[in-house]
Amino acid sequence: MELVLLLLNDAFFSAIPAIGFAMLFNVPKRFLVFCALAGATGHCARTLMLRYGLPIEWATFVAAAIIGVITIAFAKRHLAPPLLYAVAAIIPMIPGSYAFNTVIAIVKLTASQSLQPELLNSAVTNGLKTIFILGALSVGLAMPALVYYRTRPII
Repeated sequence: MELVLLLLNDAFFSAIPAIGFAMLFNVPKRFLVFCALAGATGHCARTLMLRYGLPIEWATFVAAAIIGVITIAFAKRHLAPPLLYAVAAIIPMIPGSYAFNTVIAIVKLTASQSLQPELLNSAVTNGLKTIFILGALSVGLAMPALVYYRTRPII
């Protein structure tokens, strides 16, 4: 029961920024629900995978691929481009806290008189995590479209 409540809470609070960014990108009103649904589904999938021990980079990759598949289905159903839904849906998974911690560590490193190993470790670790999560988002979102819209057979 605790897991269900966690996922419902996660779905609700990840649908809000998906709708907000969809409105910011001038997505028509009739598609806002689908942007929220894709964002909530993807973020819940990532939360579920993180809960069961998958690293955040791989969980983000799989969640972005799930969002890619869902948005292709929405696009076929509504005759709209998949990016209409996908861009707003991946916004809740942007690694803002890792990027913030990277920048803070770099600023503290430049302000200090000597090289502090813990700050350097924090900057490198958070910076690499940010880069890998952003890469997982972009590749995971692009892969379903590359497979689905392929003009030649895979084999």
